[in-house]
Amino acid sequence: MNFEELQAFLGRNQLLSLALLGITLAILYTEFARLFRGFRGLRPAELTGLMNRESALVVDLQPQADFDRGHIAGAKNVQVSQFDPENRKLAGAKALPVVTVCRTGQASADAAKRLRKAGFEKVYVLEGGLAAWQQADLPLVKGKG
Repeated sequence: MNFEELQAFLGRNQLLSLALLGITLAILYTEFARLFRGFRGLRPAELTGLMNRESALVVDLQPQADFDRGHIAGAKNVQVSQFDPENRKLAGAKALPVVTVCRTGQASADAAKRLRKAGFEKVYVLEGGLAAWQQADLPLVKGKG
């Protein structure tokens, strides 16, 4: 296909062309936003490695009842409504890797941004949240953390 044929195709299929342009722009925006957000996403296997190698602090943002029903071993529960980067559970962890975790991964990103602004150096988010952790067949611990 040469350039003239491509132009003719785009001219005949304007809606398809606009849809393709829109999808391309959305992907570019998402990728650029990910590059500049200040924290990195981890897959469940990467999180287990970080916990084992660098004693990462896992901050679970679930409500207490959900946390008691199942959380990652060693995680500290800090509820979203009470999340504060200066929380005593986070004290002294500014140099450690800190990983925020929630049910689906949405609240974790907001918490990670706040940690970065507060001066935490190594901030991560569990991509897909605890749902991804369970989907990877990794264990959850029941009871208070």
